[in-house]
Amino acid sequence: MPRTIVAADVIVTSPSRNYVTLKITTSDGVVGWGDATVNGRELSVASYLKDHLAPALLGRDADRIEDTWNYFYKGAYWRRGPITMAAIGAIDMALWDIKGKALGVPVYQLLGGAVRDKILTYTHATGWDLPELLDSVDERRGEGFRAVRAQAGVPGLDKVYGVTNGTASYEPAGRGTGPVEEGWDTASYLRHIPDILAGVRDHVGPELKLLHDAHHRLNPTEAIRLAKALEPVDLFWLEDVIPVENQQLLREVRRQTSIPLAIGEVFNTVWDCQQLITERSLDFIRTAIVHAGGISHVRKILALAEVYQVKGAPHGPSDVSPLNMSASLHLGLATTNFAIQEFMGYDPLVTEVFQSSYTFDDGYLHPGDEPGLGVTFDEKAAAQFPYKQAYLPIARDLDGTMRDW
Repeated sequence: MPRTIVAADVIVTSPSRNYVTLKITTSDGVVGWGDATVNGRELSVASYLKDHLAPALLGRDADRIEDTWNYFYKGAYWRRGPITMAAIGAIDMALWDIKGKALGVPVYQLLGGAVRDKILTYTHATGWDLPELLDSVDERRGEGFRAVRAQAGVPGLDKVYGVTNGTASYEPAGRGTGPVEEGWDTASYLRHIPDILAGVRDHVGPELKLLHDAHHRLNPTEAIRLAKALEPVDLFWLEDVIPVENQQLLREVRRQTSIPLAIGEVFNTVWDCQQLITERSLDFIRTAIVHAGGISHVRKILALAEVYQVKGAPHGPSDVSPLNMSASLHLGLATTNFAIQEFMGYDPLVTEVFQSSYTFDDGYLHPGDEPGLGVTFDEKAAAQFPYKQAYLPIARDLDGTMRDW
């Protein structure tokens, strides 16, 4: 008899930050969990799942993962975008979790088995000035990381992309009634950041992999200027140098620098990625598992990327839940052109709700060998952390003009 879906429940919880979790239960009692978190828009995804997709799941065959994915994507007239794709991604994750549990194997075995023993990971180091940043980098190295994304403040500003003057902590999202507005000065950033990153490289030597994120703030001319200035620093990658809605503009950046480029954490489908991959305007594609429709769809994105020698490096900060992190690691362990996984870790409160089997050791992650995704969700603990409204900030130039976030 087919294993049918008898319940689909949406749970919103906030153990230090907001997460949206989907629970799917089957007729034989197997429970699968999926992440549906879109930072700052959590309730939109929760509503889309609860009010539109969950009722249509009931009675469906839980083993038909690919058919279910197409049912919700191709069967909808209004589709694509982060809300729709995160909802589909949560369903997809939960169904892979169910299939692994039903068969008694970790999800990576269902994807063809391991192609590597462990997955290289990177984390974030932040500091307003160079000494503070170096302290943060040293702390991350002391924790065992072999790759670090380095972000610093900008003279004349008070806060830059989650880095605040007076503290080395990194947190873009804020709680409150509306987004915080931050100032931005491109000229000051371009003058300042090359020397900062050169100072980090001089401090750490050649072995540590260094990454930096421009976070869509530049136009192509500015991006080329930054990339050329950073070539001697030997970055592992330069991320999100321009907004890529107009993907043709990245061609010029790619033509004028050899620095590796990473882009795509805001992409939601293979069609968003297609031109950049087939023209090889990038070196690393950054689509997150949850935001790009789950394991089934990101697997296809990475298969296309492999043909063009583009590597996978999914978005994975702490604003996606440990369920997404686990799904990303299972896919990464089974995917040849998977390069590196972003990993910031989680607040201790998060581990009260999500218990995960993945492990970190000496700069590498492994998803573990528990059946399914290897993450359990404590519903009683989740109920102790009600939703709290939160927003990512917005950025304006010093004259008040809106800037891409």
